[in-house]
Amino acid sequence: MVRTALDSFCVKSGILCRKCEEKVKSGEVTKLDLKVIKALMELEKSFPKLQDVTYRKSAEAGGMIVVMVDGPDVATLLSQGGKIVRALENELGKKVKVISYGGDTRQFLEELLSPLSILAINTVWIPDGSTETKAVIRGRRPRKMPVNLDIVKKLAKDLRGLTLRIDFEKE
Repeated sequence: MVRTALDSFCVKSGILCRKCEEKVKSGEVTKLDLKVIKALMELEKSFPKLQDVTYRKSAEAGGMIVVMVDGPDVATLLSQGGKIVRALENELGKKVKVISYGGDTRQFLEELLSPLSILAINTVWIPDGSTETKAVIRGRRPRKMPVNLDIVKKLAKDLRGLTLRIDFEKE
């Protein structure tokens, strides 16, 4: 079974026990998480490797879903020539990007912004006491951007609570 914060019986039956219901009410597990967990459990039949995957969290923005799993499990989901990710995209009806849970801010942003390369990450202190994370991307701003920066900013906010500012080395 895919390892999750919810009981597998609750996910399969669609009826949550008191403990799982509490996790949903508290916001620890979202409706999107339920949808992704259910899809992963369905795909387990076709891809037995998914039994060893630990699912952590998901976020959605701009027609894309970012699925966070434990670090070593990223390779499992991306294996088999991307068949598992494509099957997950078919189940969910949206583009899926798999990144690792945990790690530092730089690793998280590198995975979100890939294939762009990060030159530096800085913390910007705002006069009102809040902070922003500034990611400086190597090189010039490409004419055709490989990733939508607005979507990346929203996902960084949803997944890690980061207010992100993205600049390019040579603009």
